[in-house]
Amino acid sequence: MHYRKMIGEKCYLSPIDLDDLPKYMEWLNSEELFKYLLVGTSVISTETEKEALIRLSKEHVYGIIEKEKNQLIGNVGLVSINHIHKSAELGIFIGNKDYQNNGYGTEALRLLIDYAFRILGIENIMLRVFDYNERAKKSYEKVGFKKIGVRRHSHYYNNERHNEIYMDIVKEDFYK
Repeated sequence: MHYRKMIGEKCYLSPIDLDDLPKYMEWLNSEELFKYLLVGTSVISTETEKEALIRLSKEHVYGIIEKEKNQLIGNVGLVSINHIHKSAELGIFIGNKDYQNNGYGTEALRLLIDYAFRILGIENIMLRVFDYNERAKKSYEKVGFKKIGVRRHSHYYNNERHNEIYMDIVKEDFYK
């Protein structure tokens, strides 16, 4: 079951629902999606993913739910939250390809970032993205993320070396 925790125009964010395990399994084992994820080279078995969802359901990780159909289309979350330094790392994916390139990811990012800054008191949110993920980089920049560094040749995919780009956003940039 999905609950409307953070609500936007096109989607809302809901706590993780373990009944969505089969959908996550389908997405995370699809090369179309996993090539963009940091966990892409991991073995994603049903047991492994169930354990991960149980762990993530206790953190600030949410399902992205399309509003009209109440359909899970992806996932967004904050990990490595440090309440002393008021920082966190962000991850997102839109697993349902019918909803990619339609603004759902950008809206989900805005909902979660606003929640992180206003409610959780976070001051800095960082993310990592592979250099070939142009769609994600554009979405991150649209929300206000700025490039802060590059880890060169840190990712191997499709017989090629790729860079990992580091981006972050601070409260002042988000609310401009």
